[in-house]
Amino acid sequence: MTEKTIFDVAIIGAGTMGMAAGAFLAQQDAKTLLIDAFDPPHSQASHHGDTRLIRHAYGEGRHYVALVLRAQQLWEDLERQTGFKIFDNTGVIGLGPNDSPFLLEMIASARSYDLPLDVLSSQEIQERWPGFTVPDHFIGCFEAQAGVLYSENAIRAYKELAIRNGVEFIPNTPVRDIDLNDVHGVKISTGQSVFYAKKVIVTTGAWAAKLLPDLKLPIQPTRKAVGWFDAPAMYDAVDFPGFFVEDHDMMFYGFPSIDGAGVKIGRSDGGQPIDPNEHTQNFGLYDSDEGDLRQFLDLYMPGAGGALKQGKTCLYTVSDDHHFIIDHHPDNDRVIFACGFTGHGFKFGSVMGEVLSQMALDGKSQYDITPFSLKRFGL
Repeated sequence: MTEKTIFDVAIIGAGTMGMAAGAFLAQQDAKTLLIDAFDPPHSQASHHGDTRLIRHAYGEGRHYVALVLRAQQLWEDLERQTGFKIFDNTGVIGLGPNDSPFLLEMIASARSYDLPLDVLSSQEIQERWPGFTVPDHFIGCFEAQAGVLYSENAIRAYKELAIRNGVEFIPNTPVRDIDLNDVHGVKISTGQSVFYAKKVIVTTGAWAAKLLPDLKLPIQPTRKAVGWFDAPAMYDAVDFPGFFVEDHDMMFYGFPSIDGAGVKIGRSDGGQPIDPNEHTQNFGLYDSDEGDLRQFLDLYMPGAGGALKQGKTCLYTVSDDHHFIIDHHPDNDRVIFACGFTGHGFKFGSVMGEVLSQMALDGKSQYDITPFSLKRFGL
């Protein structure tokens, strides 16, 4: 490869969104470069940890629903195309007080989009899934068509598709600088090599602010802990759903035991702000790593609080308002960026690949992404 090679699109950051975008671009015969500081899937980013939930009646806001429904379709398409196991229809139940704004928005989302959603009392929840202990004033919102995504398999599947269709993939190569104004296009420098592209997509997650410092992106990389706990058969995926609990000042989420891995528990809020370059697999560094998860289990799933089978850490990139940031660079529309997915973005990875490929090739997406513009922050 020479310095004069000019790609139609270069994608910096080949994780969840970037790898999907590479696959979509390659399928449209765009000359595409995928470059990543690591070799996805890997343990340094937000896709780490095997599984993610996908739910449709969206408590974070109705404007997400059309996107997540398209994402569901695309994940199932990806499984058929590649043979990788991507989706498991376990169902997902959300638990919380009967006045929970999050659950009330779920119910409103379901009504707006005519989505199937069972609203259950605490007694009905415990009769159906005896593994839960639910306060009397709680309700449950159960989506039978939702479930679990196998996150690292999804990355592998899109990687296979992208490479099969001609993407130039360069792993283990951090990008040091982007020059927006080079005469050959956008200039991408790694310290050892230089590449040029007509368009650039930046999907570097927790590193986005470092790579685009002029934008002053309102995001905070955050270290998160997740643990897998030994649990009896009532918590196996064949009978038990994915779940989350929203209780005003906290949000936990989890997964049934899949193939004997144990019940997986994580906390959406909290965590430790971190420089992403300092992130390591150091579960247990803080007492809260296991302590918060056991506190949740003691309250809501005491039967699942067996021995810790394993613990891991991953990175969230939290935006100031907890909503995504997807936009063109305000000073150069050849550069597109997507970041700030705040721990609830993985489920959208497939449709984000479609969105970003459309923005690169057509200048805009067919989907309404105006709520995710950087302009909302006054920047």
